[in-house]
Amino acid sequence: MDLIEELRWRGMFHDMMPGTDEHLRQNAPITGYIGFDPTAPSLHIGNLATIMLLVHLQRAGHRPLALVGGATGMIGDPSGKSAERNLLDEEALRRNQAGIRAQLEKFLDFSEGPTGAKVVNNYDWFKEFGFLQFLREVGKHLTVNYMMAKDSVKRRISGNEESGAEGLSYTEFSYQLLQGYDFYHLYKELGTTLQMGASDQWGNITTGTELIRRMSGGEGKAYALTGQLITKADGTKYGKSETGTVWLDPTMTSPYQFYQFFLNAADADVPRLIRVFTLLDQSEIEALEAEHAQAPHLRVLQKALAKDVTIRVHSEQAYEAALAASQVLFGGGDLATLDEATLLDVFAGVPHVEVPRADLDALDALTLLSAATGGAIFASKGEARKMVQNNGVKLNRQKVALDQSATAVPALLDKYLVAQKGKSYFLIKLV
Repeated sequence: MDLIEELRWRGMFHDMMPGTDEHLRQNAPITGYIGFDPTAPSLHIGNLATIMLLVHLQRAGHRPLALVGGATGMIGDPSGKSAERNLLDEEALRRNQAGIRAQLEKFLDFSEGPTGAKVVNNYDWFKEFGFLQFLREVGKHLTVNYMMAKDSVKRRISGNEESGAEGLSYTEFSYQLLQGYDFYHLYKELGTTLQMGASDQWGNITTGTELIRRMSGGEGKAYALTGQLITKADGTKYGKSETGTVWLDPTMTSPYQFYQFFLNAADADVPRLIRVFTLLDQSEIEALEAEHAQAPHLRVLQKALAKDVTIRVHSEQAYEAALAASQVLFGGGDLATLDEATLLDVFAGVPHVEVPRADLDALDALTLLSAATGGAIFASKGEARKMVQNNGVKLNRQKVALDQSATAVPALLDKYLVAQKGKSYFLIKLV
């Protein structure tokens, strides 16, 4: 597989230094790396696009390195940001690094061999590197003029209150020098000759290639390759849902929410997303696109995308549970099959009401749906009766009868009742 050709047809390629393509073709296997920021305990959808660069690098017969920035994560990269972020302590960073490595292992082959993936942590080589030593051995090789010419630095330095920028501290200004030294260290110790990343990392990556050249007396040669930032068809950033960032950790974004995020992709976005986030080949994707074009309402592309990514990020079992939950939401599945976390996910956006469990035995269903729930479902018992007579009310998907007791329908997980009033849902919790 030709890496550059693969990235181009998938719409993932942005730019590369001259000679990169030839270097990849003529020197396989080369070692290439991408850096990951450990300031959160999980990677997110935006990171997944760059993970896929490493996946394709490995599939093309090369060795991928994932650098977890334990040292640089203590500082912060100014690229694409208008304000300096809060800094984390070493303990928090170590926890985050452990979570990130576990996620990377789902995508990359870490077996022994010339193309086996490896995770490195730049804290390991920076922790004993003294400030004066760093200035003498590294800092002298790059001028301030060179560093200030980078777009990420210029935007922050020239920023004003109207643009939302707050200037740039020396801490963040030094970030590109530290990242550049990462590349030099990996070049020297592991023979790494390629750094990849999203397009907004171009300045930091090329700082590394320049530092390698200068610190090796002009003899060292390294390369840079960047991928496209993932945006929606309207140009806005991709990776946010109504509830915020879409994480790869199931405790931060549940498999159901994750599946729904991709299932709800717009028709204008999904052809690109399925190329970036899956390993389906060109003929498979084009066949799916042709099928989708015949009946867009069936959302063939979205279903294929959501299935593929959910299985690889989570598991086949998580996908099956998310699919079952999705079917429940649209009326075709059994509520009793859902665990508590998924049930709460499915009905996260509907009104929640609480009813004392001790009161339930004395209530009929009409009172439960009106006075006992504070009028949240029906304003009065009479209103509830009229809709029940028209077969428009259900508890846990079972039609409610006029003379039915509140306990006639078993509670889900012994504490939840899903009330349905026409097309509107309500979740009753017994407390």
